Order: sequence, then C-alpha cells, then structure tokens
Amino acid sequence: MSSNLRLLIIFLVSAGVTVSAYFIPSSLGLVLFITGFGFLLSLNLAEFGIIVQNYFSRRFSLSKLSSSFNSFHPQMIWKESLFYFIVLIISLLEASLLHCFCSSVYSLQSPQAIVGYCLIVILVFLWLLQEIQGAYLLGIIRNPFFQNDIRILNVFMKKQSRLQKVAIVRRILLTLVSPFTMLAYLSLDTSLNTVNSVSVCIGFTRAYRMIWQNTENAMLEMVIVSVIQLIVFDTNVWWNASLNTGIQLLLVALIRDRLCKLVSKLQFAVTVLLTSWTEKKQRRKSTTSLITLNIVFFPLVLMFVVLSAVLSSPLLALFTLPVFLVAFPRPIRSWPGAVGATACVCPDTIYYQQMVPGFAAALQSAFASGSLGLVTPGSHYLCRFQDRLIWLLVLERGYTYCCINVKGLELQETSCHTAEARRVDEVFEMAFEQAENVGRFALNHHFGNILMPCTVVPVRVYSDARNVLSGIIDSHENLKQFRDDFIKVLLWVLIHSRYKKSKTQKNSAVDQSDGLNITISEKYSEIEGTHNVGQNNSRKENESISGEGFDEWSDDDDIFEILPHTKKTVTKPIVTSAAGGLSIPGSIETQHEDNYIEQDVAVDKLYSVVGFGLPATDKGKQTPVEHFSMLEFNCSYSKSLSVPQDWILVSLSNQKVREMKQMFPSEWYEFVLKQLDFHHLDEKPSVLCDELIKDTSLRELYIQVLTSVYFTLFGTESSTPCSAWLYRAYLGNIPWSVSVDWLTGKPMLFQLALKAFRYTLKLMVDKASLGPVEDFKELINYFEEYDHDWYIGLESDPRWQQAVLQEKPYLFSLGQDVNMGVYTGRVLTLQDQLVQIGKLNAEAVRGQWANLSWELLYATNDDEERYSIQAHPVLLRNLTVQAADPPLGYPIYSSVPLHVPLY
Repeated sequence: MSSNLRLLIIFLVSAGVTVSAYFIPSSLGLVLFITGFGFLLSLNLAEFGIIVQNYFSRRFSLSKLSSSFNSFHPQMIWKESLFYFIVLIISLLEASLLHCFCSSVYSLQSPQAIVGYCLIVILVFLWLLQEIQGAYLLGIIRNPFFQNDIRILNVFMKKQSRLQKVAIVRRILLTLVSPFTMLAYLSLDTSLNTVNSVSVCIGFTRAYRMIWQNTENAMLEMVIVSVIQLIVFDTNVWWNASLNTGIQLLLVALIRDRLCKLVSKLQFAVTVLLTSWTEKKQRRKSTTSLITLNIVFFPLVLMFVVLSAVLSSPLLALFTLPVFLVAFPRPIRSWPGAVGATACVCPDTIYYQQMVPGFAAALQSAFASGSLGLVTPGSHYLCRFQDRLIWLLVLERGYTYCCINVKGLELQETSCHTAEARRVDEVFEMAFEQAENVGRFALNHHFGNILMPCTVVPVRVYSDARNVLSGIIDSHENLKQFRDDFIKVLLWVLIHSRYKKSKTQKNSAVDQSDGLNITISEKYSEIEGTHNVGQNNSRKENESISGEGFDEWSDDDDIFEILPHTKKTVTKPIVTSAAGGLSIPGSIETQHEDNYIEQDVAVDKLYSVVGFGLPATDKGKQTPVEHFSMLEFNCSYSKSLSVPQDWILVSLSNQKVREMKQMFPSEWYEFVLKQLDFHHLDEKPSVLCDELIKDTSLRELYIQVLTSVYFTLFGTESSTPCSAWLYRAYLGNIPWSVSVDWLTGKPMLFQLALKAFRYTLKLMVDKASLGPVEDFKELINYFEEYDHDWYIGLESDPRWQQAVLQEKPYLFSLGQDVNMGVYTGRVLTLQDQLVQIGKLNAEAVRGQWANLSWELLYATNDDEERYSIQAHPVLLRNLTVQAADPPLGYPIYSSVPLHVPLY
C-alpha cells in the first residue's frame, strides 16, 4: 500500500514468477522455484533496497540517498538478513526433501493427512493464545486473564508480563512452526507432479507465498481444505476431481474474504438502521418511513449488501441514513496520492510527530502478541490518551513485518467531536478502568459500536497539565521578591554562559592546534610569495592608481577617511588562498604597509565623523564619544569569564551603579564561581577560584552589566512590578524606551536577559508550589535543572517545537485566559503513558469515506462546512470524517509509511 509504482512492480514480478513456473519441466524444480520466490516476495523488498543503496553510498563515498520511509523506522540490520537467509535455506531443503515422499493416493494415514492434523491443532492453539491477549473474548465477554485496571502504570505492566510470556509462545508458533508446517503440507501434495499446468502454477504460486505473506489466514484456509479432504474421500466428486489443492486454497480464500466483508457490512448496515431510531439526535421525521421501507424491501437491501461484498466495494449509507447503495470500487486507502503527503498542519502537529517513533515501537509487541486481533491490510485502529486521538491504518502485511500509516486528529475539539470523544472514553473506561465495578465475565455493553477495545501499550509521550496561577503571579510578596531573584538568576546566567563559551573555545582550540601548527608556515609562505609576485608585476599600475584615482576622490576624504590623513599610502591587492576562507567573487583585499593604527582609534574616528540616524550637530561642537577603558584583571582566567564591554549602558548614572552595588549578592557571586569546574585548565582549581573571587575588576564588570540590564527592564524607579507587566515582559513585549532600544540592539545580551527573566518567573511559581529555597545549593540546582531538563518559553516560539522533537523532559509556558481573566501555566512532562487501542469496523469506515467522496464528486459539496455534521456517537462519524485523507478529511498529522517488525 505504498506508491502506485511499487504496487505495479510487485504485480509484474508476481505475474512473471507465475508465468515462469509454467515452463519448468521438473516437479522438483517447480517446488524449489515457487518456494524460494514465495518467501522472497513476502518480505519488504523495498527495505532491502534501502539497505543496499545506503551500503554502496557509504562504500563509494556518495551522498546519502533519500528513502521512501522516514528516518524514524528501524533499519534492517545484518542479523535480520542472516535470519531470512537461514529461513530461506531451511524452507528450500524441507520442500525438496518432503516432495520426494509425496504419495499418489490421499488417505487418513498418508503423510499429508498427518500434517493436516497438526495444522488443526496449531490453528486452535493460535486462536486461543490470540483471544486471551485482548480485553474481550470474541468481543463480547471480558477477558479474565487481562489486567483491566490501567490507572497505575507499574502495576499494570507487572501483571501484564504474564501474558507477554504467553505471547512469546504464540510468536514462535506463528513465525516458525506454522509456515514450515504449511510448507510441508503443500510439498507433500500430489498435484505438484503435474507440470506445465496453468492451474497448478497459479494456485501453488499463490499458496506458497501466502504461507509467509499472511500466515493466520493461510492457516485457516489450509485447515478448511484439509478438513474437506478428510470428509470427502470420493475422487469422483467435482471438488477432488477437477480442482487441485492450489485452486482449492484460492477458492476457499476468496469465499473467506467475501464472507468476512459480508459480516462487517451487515453489522454496519444494522448499526445505521438501529441508531437512526435509538439515537435521539439521529431521529428524523423520515426515520419511520425509511425503516419501514428497509423492512419491506429487505431482500433488495440484502442484495445490495451482498453485491457490495462480492465486488469488494464500499457499502454507501447515503448521508449516513438507512439508504444503502453500492459505491464504486476503490483502493483501501480511499483516495489517490502518496500516503502521508497531505495533512492540515497546525501547531499541535508537533506532538504527534514526537510520539510516532515510540508509538511504532510499542505497536511491534502488540501486533506480534495478537492483542490487536487479525492484522490485515485495511485494518483501522483508534487510539486514545488524554486529549489526543490517533488513527492507525495498516497498509501492508508480510512475513514478520507490517507497514502502517499514523494520523493525528485535532486537539481542539468541537462540540461534535467532544460528544464522540466522550463515547470513545466511555468504551475504553468500561474495558480498562472499571474492573472493580463489574464482574469477572462481564459483557461488553458497547458491542454494537464500530469500536472494539483491544489493548493498551506504553508510549513515551508528553502529558499536558494546565494550572491557574492566581495567587502566585499576582501576589504582592512574590512580585516584590521578583526583583531580588532576577539579579541572582541573571548573574548565574551570565557567568554560566561565559563559562560554557570559554570551555567550548578551549576544547576547539586544543583540537585545532595541531592542524594549525602544521599548515601555518605553508600558508604564510604561499601568501608572501603571491604578494611579492603581485608587487613586482603591478608596481607601475598601482602607482598610477595611487597618483591619479585617489587624488580625484580627495573631496570625499574628509567624510570617509577613518585613518589619520598623513600621507597617501600605496595599497596593493593581495590574492588570498582558498584555505584562508571564501571571499566575495570579484572582490580584493587590501593591506596598508606603511602605517598600522590601533583599532580603538579607528572606531572613535568613525563614531566622531558618521552619525547614522542622529540629529544634525554643530560642527564647532565636539561630538561625545563612548570610550571603554581597558580593564586589568588580576586573574588569568578572568578575561575568559568577562562579558563584552559594549554590554554596559554608559548613559546610566553613577547613582544607579551604587544602588546595584548595594543590591549585588556578593555571597551568591562567590558561591557561583566556586561551583565552576576548572579541571580542564592547567592551573590548580582552588587557587584559580580564589583569584577569580578576589578579582575586583571582574566583579565591577558584572555589576555594571547587571545595572544596565536591571534598570533597562524594571526602569529607574523602585516600584513593584504588576502581574500584567510580568506577562508582557515574559512574552518579550517590554515597554519601549531608549535603553530598551539599546538592549534589543544587543541580541545575545537580550536573549540572556529574557532567559533570566523567564527562569525567575518559573522560580517564583516553584517556590509558591514547593516551598521556599533553603540555601544556595538548592537554588543552583533549580537553575541547572532549568538549563538541562526544561524549556521555558512561548508555545509559538520555533524553539518550543525543537524542544518537543528533542524530547526535553519538561516544557513550561505562561498564558492568559482572557475569558476568565486569569494567568495560566502550561507544563508538558515527558513520561510513559498507556495508550488505549481499539479496532474499528473497516467496512463502516470505508462506507463513510465513500459517502464523503460521493458528496464531493457528485453532490458538489465542496464547502468546508460539510465537515460540520451532526455527531454520531456509535458510528463516530465526525472522527471518521476527519481521519480521511484530504480533501475528504482534515487530519493535522499524517505519517509516511512506517515499517514495523513483528518479531
């Protein structure tokens, strides 16, 4: 169920194998040929192609090629390839050896009959082991072996481990024992001795493939054929005389498939008919008339249902009314186009994208254990946890694998969606969370629903919690303490950021020092040689340029000449090597040979001459210039921890600096420095730490930066901030001022200040919830936890989505409920959650999707309001509509095909 091209290729290969089998003259060669290709075609050959493609890409240093699957699905490793190779060799040996022992007459004591007895026993065991894995037996009676209380994750997983051991037995029977037993049954058949037969080639080519492709259905079909052969011994009967075993299996498979579809369609039709009267909101004036017509014309209605089952077409309930038609045949995916190519993406899409890899891994054990029932292409599952709904569609099924498509439904539910989601919760609660209120063998009260609860699987996802911050963010004491806490947080953020930057530079410098030492002399000699060549070849040209061109531009020298105008210096173009860095095409680099001026003087000259965006000034008045004096540090490492001097707002008065010195937490400053790790340096850590603490220049520098940021954010007045101001500042909407303009002009400093502000607000919430901070050690633990395990920001920020994909353990955001007039805090916590899974009636889903297609194509209902239909709690109409592929539906997330192993 992937692309149309892949389906076409698989069909052509399968047809080619069947045609080729016709021309094999030997029966033994025919058995080996169809056995080998039957096994290979049941594997995910596209996955093998990706492995070979990636191998040769790495082998020949080619660029990594893209695959049709996403990066989350597990790649096949060499162990799996070895396993498949061993299974292939054993199957070929078994088929060739047993074919030599096939008897000419079928009897109760013949080898094929004995293998048929074994198949019956294995099928019974497989069915029993599958039924005890789910929540209900036959979908009607509660399973007494299933742990129904899922409220405590650890208790549930511990008690459920007993069923997991049983699932291992079923997995072995299904993966190894059953295929080899069916292989023996086919290899012992006398029909294989008839070579060059079209019916033998078609029937047995399919049979040898189906024992691997769909083992459960193949087991059932082979047991039915074996039982018929045990009952009917007369070789003159049409069933035995005209049909070989391969064609018998084909006919039984066709009948089984159509009967299953007929039962599902009848259940769908009966549900639509009954709910049109039992559901009050579905009852209309015409309901009585429609029910009467269905009863009167029951044979005609039944004929439509049977015809749709025979044609494998969806049964269309017109506008979800008890008016049934046969829709035109369509693929199981219901709408053309690549799987997962379209979705109505919104901000909530990211949460489904994060959980899909873990969800696919959890489905591996659920599929393999049989707790999800019979898994076939076209099976639909609905998964629920908290406020999220996941739609699961099985696309492919093969030997030890299946391919699925995961869709995420919208989180902001409408009233119609809420009604149906409430019914889904009731169904799952009755099956999984109300064990003490019902009997051990209680009946399923929602048997008529199209949703059948199956099992629960643990998945690592984000749980969402929203809290009202009334009494915390608007508390006067908390707001008053906010200023003092902000100073500590900002000081820690500044020191921590400079420490990490210096440590990163130290490590990168060590890594690059060897390479630089080796190549520096070569680069220097190359540049010097190139410079000498350019100087000898173009001296006359440069003198001409210097004498003519620069003199003509002398009028502009007073404006743009940054360097002191003493004497025209000759500038010579230097061609730099590629190793020195990439330059703009067509540009040259110049070097002044006569004079080298200090950078500070040049910058002062630029500020004094060019005043971008400033008002006109008197030429006779001297322009004030910002000068930064060079700091002399007492410690060698102080320069690495120092902040840039342009982070200091020089327009602040000395009085504000003195105020900050009084508020400056000296003990906290010393404690933070003592927590730094200096073992990566050559000096002794204890001595270095003492020198940093005693370095007054470094302390003074941090005081000035704290003064600049603190009074820029809070203003020069000492008034207590209000909750509305805190909320706007948390969002980054600080009231405009000249100093705020200066702060936003320093992007790195602004981000650090905003980070410190948000950390402070989170600290205020934590102290109100968990109690006051006892000492500096606990406080720094808070900050380190915020830095490593938390993302504290805005939901609309792209970094929020990055944090979700990176699976940060915790996320926090501040919001406002305008209707209630309160501030809210949203906390996402990454933890294991039990996801409830239920199986849907596939024919009911196809019928409703066919109705959508009919409306869009023939009723010209292309209005978006067609989605706003009445809720149907039994058929889950709104959820089914949303899960359809666009333009029929509007899921907010749709994954590409995911490969899920089943071993």
